Amino acid sequence: MFYAVAPEGEKGGTLRALARDGSPAGEVEHVDDLVAAVAERERGSAPRWVWASTARLYPRLLRAGVTVGRCHDLELTEALLLAFEGRPGESRSVGAALARLRGLPPPEEEPAEVEGEQQLLFGGEVAPPVEALVEVHAAQLARMEGRLRLLAAAESAGGLIAAEMSHEGLPWRADAHDELLTGLLGPRPAHGLRPRLLQELADRISAAFGHPVNPDSPQQLVKAFAGAGFSVPSTRAYVLKGISHPAVPAVLEYKELSRLHTAHGWNWLDAWAKGGRFRPEYVVGGVVSGRWATRGGGALQIPKVLRRAVVADPGHVLVVADAAQLEPRVLAALAGDAAFTEAAAQGDLYAALAEVFTGTPGGPSARDKAKIAMLSAMYGGGTGEAVQLLSVLKQRFPAAFEYVESAARAGERGELVRSLLGRTCPPASAEYRDLITTEAGRHAAASRGRFTRNFVVQATAAEWALAFMALLRPRLPAGAHLVFFQHDEVIVHTPQAEAEAVTRALHTAAAEAARLLFGDTPVAFPMEAATVSCYADAK
Repeated sequence: MFYAVAPEGEKGGTLRALARDGSPAGEVEHVDDLVAAVAERERGSAPRWVWASTARLYPRLLRAGVTVGRCHDLELTEALLLAFEGRPGESRSVGAALARLRGLPPPEEEPAEVEGEQQLLFGGEVAPPVEALVEVHAAQLARMEGRLRLLAAAESAGGLIAAEMSHEGLPWRADAHDELLTGLLGPRPAHGLRPRLLQELADRISAAFGHPVNPDSPQQLVKAFAGAGFSVPSTRAYVLKGISHPAVPAVLEYKELSRLHTAHGWNWLDAWAKGGRFRPEYVVGGVVSGRWATRGGGALQIPKVLRRAVVADPGHVLVVADAAQLEPRVLAALAGDAAFTEAAAQGDLYAALAEVFTGTPGGPSARDKAKIAMLSAMYGGGTGEAVQLLSVLKQRFPAAFEYVESAARAGERGELVRSLLGRTCPPASAEYRDLITTEAGRHAAASRGRFTRNFVVQATAAEWALAFMALLRPRLPAGAHLVFFQHDEVIVHTPQAEAEAVTRALHTAAAEAARLLFGDTPVAFPMEAATVSCYADAK
């Protein structure tokens, strides 16, 4: 059973039952309390909800204590379909999608959401919100073939998970965060002033140069180093480490601590860590490869030093898990290279690959060389020792090497490449197609080839992660919640008594996600899980 649902006014809304092909299976139903109506139907038949945007509607349900099992997010799906059709720049909104269906230009000012008393107006023709949802949904189903439907379902499940994680929040101890900042930077300064330790470093930097220098200004630092006889192109750490000047250690330390103060200092603490929780807004598919992004708060870049502030509630623990060596395992499953697949069936893929390499005394081990070669193959490395290591990899695992090489060549030609389920890379521009016919276009072609080489692997890895979380979510015991996700890592906040059940659910979901995407593959997708009270203790 499917239900299209659109809010109306402050509490009401409209619903319409749909058949599996998207056609109406009942009349439009107006309800005075949309949240209550959704809760009643969820308890009764657990339908798949069809709505414009999970990110906008679902938080309203969550605040009322209502969770749903499944949905079809029209905007997330429209974005996937537009990319698949080579039109990623067009609007994903329901209004724009409906206009395209009717051969009309998109609304000049598209509404932020199909909600309230808003009606969609096209050339004098009015479309009630729920009817617009029904029409767009049916058209999307007709446009999707094969695995694209699985991708749309996974992306929509990701929308539910993202909203639930933002609602639940990552446990965050503000007092621990403040203590860490104080220990590293000194007491919290007055507004507009540097923390004490940063100011001391700034004074040391000026003293080393013999005149005032603002360490927050790269231009002043470059000029100061030039005045001391060191011509540097930038103040990047690797550049400064190559020169010998008494200011360098203080500059490097200042830059590191300043980044912490700016990105995750006391202002961040005031804005984001409220009520013992950090609640970022996750953006599903925010990166073209399908990886997530966030709006504000930097949830995907929590510094290791601040993980001491992520502490489970009393009586609870954090189960921190990540998929070990996910992208190389995905490549093994995609390529079907027999020898590589055999190695990827092991717990430590790089150790299994190490037998084809020879370690260097005092240098990289055979395992390290295997890792370098594999990452170079997936990311397009081709200089120094990586060239020789890639040659070994190509000889021993030709199918795996050819899989990414083929994607790179397609990208260089300006063609589209796709993930296993159909997520599609952005198309090459007309300017690019003209450029690559010239001598100057070689650099641009090589750059796009490196992107598409990794896209086919990274995007499929993102699909595995979506499937994994979608399969994990209903298996979590009562009181356990997904509270964090980053590429291949998740954190579940759970009552301590349920930690073992959560760990079992993690392993089960990982294996099922592999079967769902790759069938009966021997490639292992192990989850490395740790049960801790504090995030910093997980690794």
